[in-house]
Amino acid sequence: MTPQGLWCEAGGFFVDPHRAVPRAVLTHGHADHARPGHEAVLATAATAAILRARYGDGAAGRVETGAYGEPKRIGDVTVTLLPAGHILGSAQVVLEHAGCRVVVSGDFKRRADPTCAPFEPRACDVFVTEATFGLPVFRHPPAEDEVRRLLASVRLFPERTHLVGVYALGKCQRLICLLRAAGWDRPIWLHGALVGLCTVYERAGIDLGPLRPAAGGERRALAGEIVLCPPSALADRWARAFPEPVTALASGWMRIRQRARQRGVELPLVISDHADWDELTQTLADVGAPSVLVTHGAEEALVHHARSRGHAAAALSIAGYGDEETG
Repeated sequence: MTPQGLWCEAGGFFVDPHRAVPRAVLTHGHADHARPGHEAVLATAATAAILRARYGDGAAGRVETGAYGEPKRIGDVTVTLLPAGHILGSAQVVLEHAGCRVVVSGDFKRRADPTCAPFEPRACDVFVTEATFGLPVFRHPPAEDEVRRLLASVRLFPERTHLVGVYALGKCQRLICLLRAAGWDRPIWLHGALVGLCTVYERAGIDLGPLRPAAGGERRALAGEIVLCPPSALADRWARAFPEPVTALASGWMRIRQRARQRGVELPLVISDHADWDELTQTLADVGAPSVLVTHGAEEALVHHARSRGHAAAALSIAGYGDEETG
């Protein structure tokens, strides 16, 4: 570890550094993992497209893309990106050097998601895992059940607009696809902050169906419709233009009812793009790493679990990572 983040000495690069560095390997495009200004970046093509959409010409000096499963040589290290199942383009970083294999999970989930490639476990000697929801209380329900709750509320309150807070990258597009799979074929209305990244997904071949901007006086005519917005917009003046809005928020953090009450959320939806406790512990068993390092989340509980299963485990505190409302 260095002040910039996770450093690979043999390769001369960082993984998801939280400051600009000469060379970085990025797991995905969320801002707490993909900061702008690096001199050189290795990422998947989808993550590179997300970087361009978010940061424009300031994304990085040079961006090299790697396909899933394609080995790249950086210094003395072979680097391979594997699907992480978190969002479009998300990747685990596999590092191989001198007969040792280290896998850095980045953010990941094990649930099916039509917007991204599914997580692929890889046997390794050292597994660096996230633990955003690394407590036994976090056992996410099926996302399809939460969408059915949302649609039931729409049917129950046809005179009200349903405003659903979603993070702009990943959660927004996944929820749209879940709604389509549940039979909602009407236009889905979007806050302006969500439009650009939906375009990135559509260009990557993800069919989101009819989308409309929720702007201006048109908002007053959206009774019975579903409107997606950033979580921060739920308490903004923008939200008050809708007819009797039902406020919902899609996040794994909605398992904690106190969080929902604090934010004034009427309809909490437990939909997460991170692994829950059972998925975290199953993944440790799947990769079979003798050594486990746990970061950004409830490290202590997962470290204790890993040690109880015979792993050499420790917390790896990395400053700069947070839920970024992406849970």
